Amino acid sequence: MKIIIDTHIPFVRGVLEPYADVVYAAGEDIRAATVGDADALLVRTRTRCDAALLAGSPVRFIASATIGTDHIDLEYCRRQGIVPYAAAGCNAAAVAQYVVSVWAAMAYKTGMNIRRSVVGIVGAGHVGRRVEAAARALGMTVLLNDPPREAREGPAAFVSLDELLAHADIVTLHVPLTPATRGMADAAFFNRMKPGAAFINTSRGEVIDEAALLRYRARMRFLALDVWSHEPAIDRALLNAADIGTPHIAGYSIQGKCNAVTMTVRALAGFFGIDALRTFSAQAPEKPVTIAAAGIGDDLYALLSPLYPVFDDSAQLHAHPQLFEQLRNCYRLRNEFYII
Repeated sequence: MKIIIDTHIPFVRGVLEPYADVVYAAGEDIRAATVGDADALLVRTRTRCDAALLAGSPVRFIASATIGTDHIDLEYCRRQGIVPYAAAGCNAAAVAQYVVSVWAAMAYKTGMNIRRSVVGIVGAGHVGRRVEAAARALGMTVLLNDPPREAREGPAAFVSLDELLAHADIVTLHVPLTPATRGMADAAFFNRMKPGAAFINTSRGEVIDEAALLRYRARMRFLALDVWSHEPAIDRALLNAADIGTPHIAGYSIQGKCNAVTMTVRALAGFFGIDALRTFSAQAPEKPVTIAAAGIGDDLYALLSPLYPVFDDSAQLHAHPQLFEQLRNCYRLRNEFYII
């Protein structure tokens, strides 16, 4: 059995070697010739898994050490009998903590009182639930919009998108990229936002009409973006307009990466019948920091910036946007923190 693994996935070297012929390659360099004799792929979002890559190959299983599958042509895989897998929720805590760090940075820069703010969470899945929990721990008012969950659970806990945009002081997106969400944050969306509100996106760049966002930027108090259309060739004007702009690293925590490797290796072991790896766990070298919400004072930034100085990541991308991919691939993974 031969497995191709993205060289930028940490904590996986040496794990599969006893059971397979393992080849490492940078995600953007994994091409048809690379997978021509491979049985399985372990990739990130930088590898587009479609007919151009997979046609004629013996690949039967694709494990993505990421939360989404928008880089995998699921219909093609279905037709070809290829089984795709994504580590849904693996880095949800890390993304939520990135968002909380952005709130703290926003309070520091603008004087906004976070605890008295209304946060509108669009998409209340793996990440959105954790953002909600942190917001409630901090005493914020929370508005949730998630039509699929509302359809399953009833309307009591949710509001319409119009109501959320009209009342939220902070709008944060946590939706998957689907035909329904692609371009959902368009001119009409931004026009309905409360004047002076803040906007955060850590989901996928393509859920935003970036030209519309630039047109409405002046109405916003604060703009934070971790994801962009056409990565790594991002819109420099949009980066310059962002108070915080980072190279798609919101989920890049030590624990999140360990979770992703654990989940993908177990899935691969289950598919190929590698019994010794069915209960594999990647061990994080550090333990997360726990913070009691009751002990948090008014200066959230003073508390959180030593744990994650988000302005530093933003400054690096603003200074070197041409190095987007290098900044992402060589990122020093953060330790997680939890507000309880």
